[in-house]
Amino acid sequence: METDNNVTKANVPAGEKRFTKRAAIGAAAVISALYAGMLLAQNIEGNTVNDSFSKAKRMLERSVYFDHRVTLYCRAPFDEKKNIKLPEGFKTPKHEKRAVRVEWEHVVPAENFGRFFVEWREGADVCVDNKGRSFKGRKCAEKANETFRYMQADMYNLFPAIGAVNALRSNYNFTMLSGVPNTFGTCEMKIDGRRAEPPEYARGEIARATLYMAAAYPQYRLSSQQRKLMESWNKLYPATEWECERADRIRALQKNENPYVVEACRAARLR
Repeated sequence: METDNNVTKANVPAGEKRFTKRAAIGAAAVISALYAGMLLAQNIEGNTVNDSFSKAKRMLERSVYFDHRVTLYCRAPFDEKKNIKLPEGFKTPKHEKRAVRVEWEHVVPAENFGRFFVEWREGADVCVDNKGRSFKGRKCAEKANETFRYMQADMYNLFPAIGAVNALRSNYNFTMLSGVPNTFGTCEMKIDGRRAEPPEYARGEIARATLYMAAAYPQYRLSSQQRKLMESWNKLYPATEWECERADRIRALQKNENPYVVEACRAARLR
């Protein structure tokens, strides 16, 4: 009598052969994908070159966006003096004065990664003003924690935005807002309660910036819900030539790369 260990190809029905082959191929694909994901996460390094937020903004203005002065959320053009041309039909419910200027938006808000630092939550010995009063929050984290400064200045997470949009988005997480009208008229950005939905054309860039920040800085922990959404957007919205060029320029300045953008650019055959 033949045992299981002695079964030959001749003993296996044709249907089972095909099933076994498909299962083997599928398992190999899953293992390969898991391994690639683990390798990608292990190799991601954050910004270790510049810890000045002000300097990061200057470098972005002069060396990255010098020939592509367009905001992320509303695709509003602006000039070298930050004068912005609002989209026709743009309107804002608040912060009218900030609507006429460009600001640099943290896609992952500084507060959302800052609150993981004890200096943000509780303060530090060095966080005392000239009147002897202790302070905490962003000001203290910036003064007392080098890692926070590097994260705050990471150019992969910084994008130009209309000031009013930046202000109203605040530190709200991104989500899908079914049935909610555009908040800014013709600009396809939606904010409702403490939630925000970006335009489709911005979702890929947002996803790859967010996933990079979560992988490069263990201090920042992305919720499972946000991670699923960002991973979905990363797959659904391919990289554009500008996203790839932007990443190339930042890599030259910051000396590290965002592998999520690198992979998206390769997948789109742009690099």
